[in-house]
Amino acid sequence: MKSFLAGLGIGIGLGILFAPMSGEATRENLSQRASDLADSARDLVDQGREKVRSTVSTFRGQAERLAGNVASNVQEATGTDTRNL
Repeated sequence: MKSFLAGLGIGIGLGILFAPMSGEATRENLSQRASDLADSARDLVDQGREKVRSTVSTFRGQAERLAGNVASNVQEATGTDTRNL
């Protein structure tokens, strides 16, 4: 990911250096590209955040099921109700 962003930055820089545009047009172009890059970065962060939330939710569900299974097994083995423990 870092390599992609570095390559993107280098490509933008070279494009600006060799572009036959006026200073004002170049600044506008640079501003637009920087905005696009920031939007892409935000999207990647949001995707990463969602993956983390999904993974945590999955682990939480698995832990709750495991705890329920353990409680059931203890209850079966001892004949006591573990829900109040």
